[in-house]
Amino acid sequence: MHQWHLDEPLHEGDARSREHLAKQRGAYVMGRNMFGPIRGEWNEDWRGWWGDEPPYHAPVFVLTHYAHDPIEMDGGTIFHFVTDGFDAAYAQAVGAAGEREVLIAGGASTVRHAFAAGVLDELVLDIAPVLLGDGEALFEDVEDPGLEPVDVIHSPKATHVTYRIGR
Repeated sequence: MHQWHLDEPLHEGDARSREHLAKQRGAYVMGRNMFGPIRGEWNEDWRGWWGDEPPYHAPVFVLTHYAHDPIEMDGGTIFHFVTDGFDAAYAQAVGAAGEREVLIAGGASTVRHAFAAGVLDELVLDIAPVLLGDGEALFEDVEDPGLEPVDVIHSPKATHVTYRIGR
């Protein structure tokens, strides 16, 4: 599914999209499913999908129902686990980011919370032609955000659509 940004050499469109994805941000907010496949209580050995040096190089605030001590990784990434909901995680991310951008890294539930909180200016969807069977609906119960497409990049492996949020 994510081969569009992992395979080398990259198609020109995928390279542009990966460059945008890899742009350094001040902090990130992500859902627990984006951090890992563990459900329920934490498996203390799990440290994320990315190996010893995740691509973030900044604080990452992970939404969860289960408390966990922060995990400090190589390259400056520190995963903070927030049990007080999206608004608390976003406020912590804004505080940690200072003047830099806060990126909502997903998944679908976290993006829906960001829509509800009115904190999104832009939405980037990377659409790969892979059928997974089922999953979470990104726009379920989201009020029309007035999406305005501002950029579309395509390749054989994905289509990358950037929307401005109009509200």
